[in-house]
Amino acid sequence: MASNGTAPVGISKNIKQIGRTDLPGGGSIVVENGYAYVCHIDPPHGTSILDVRDPKHPKLVAQLEVPEGIHSHKVRVSGDLMLINYERYKTKKEPDAGLKIFDISNRSKPREIAFFKAPGKGLHRFTFDGRYAYLSPTMEGYVGNIAMVMDLKNPEKPEEVCRWWMPGQWTAGGETPTWHGTDTRCHHPIRRGDRLYISYWHGGFAIVDISDMSKPKTVSMLDYSPPYPCPTHTTLPMLNKIMDRDWLIVTDEEVGEKLNDSHNAFLWVIDITKEELPLPVATYIVPFSGKSTGRNRFGAHQPAEQVYGNTLYITWFGGGLRAVDFSNPYMPKEVGYYVPNPGKGYDVVMSNDVFHDKDGKLYLIDRYEGLEILETEI
Repeated sequence: MASNGTAPVGISKNIKQIGRTDLPGGGSIVVENGYAYVCHIDPPHGTSILDVRDPKHPKLVAQLEVPEGIHSHKVRVSGDLMLINYERYKTKKEPDAGLKIFDISNRSKPREIAFFKAPGKGLHRFTFDGRYAYLSPTMEGYVGNIAMVMDLKNPEKPEEVCRWWMPGQWTAGGETPTWHGTDTRCHHPIRRGDRLYISYWHGGFAIVDISDMSKPKTVSMLDYSPPYPCPTHTTLPMLNKIMDRDWLIVTDEEVGEKLNDSHNAFLWVIDITKEELPLPVATYIVPFSGKSTGRNRFGAHQPAEQVYGNTLYITWFGGGLRAVDFSNPYMPKEVGYYVPNPGKGYDVVMSNDVFHDKDGKLYLIDRYEGLEILETEI
């Protein structure tokens, strides 16, 4: 992948660009019914809404701004509802943080209809199925982010359904953390059926039974950090059985909060057929001989959470977008890649998030600058 310690850019295999537009650095992207929703990393940029029905010529239709000290870098959409996070960011101030809910029946004029305020740092990543939101807020009495399910049956009055946390987080209840600071905290939950798969940073991940949503029950937990240096970012269950077994694809994140300087972040394949005993059986990594830095990271980050088959598309920061086939889960195989050119004003790539639409198109955002619309030949 790399030569002389430098990752190449502007290269691809089995994935090609069909459209591009300049945008401030993005944290996440959702596409629904011909519109793309991009949440940005740095204030004052909040959320951009683009008409992408002509993928060769994306058109900006609305932009939201955020106050100083907030980044609103995560977004989910269902029908006429848009949810965005507010998280305190690089500030000593205490601006309100949490979950904002918008009516987007008029895409050009999003209208805020509710704000769930989370104390402390606020809300990080989350998912949304149209009725329930699966959140990672900071809450009074807990150390670090926890998992929470929110009912949006009435989106103007969101209601908490339940919360789940790692033992040790609830200090107000007499628990004592066994880790440093907020090293163990919820990154974001993903629901599949009556299970939540919850990534928990340096706490690994948990599988939680929500068949009775008011009483979540821990099925299992797995933590391999340490000895592995990078925190757990995303726990994505595959849609169907492969080789008559159930699988969870887990990405760590290449970040500055590594426990040691050994390996860059990579991806795990976990057999969850016996879900009370999740079993790692394989890994996948993009070789890199250079030095990963805060500005020029090279390592795993985020898969497209839209799963249609055995091939997943995974952002790899400086490694761009990787297409990985899990038809043989014991031997993941790269079948394509797309490493964009750096965005306007930058000399490095930071592929951050990707959305895989039902029609096969891929929407790739860079943490620094730019949105790419791609087409796969896989």
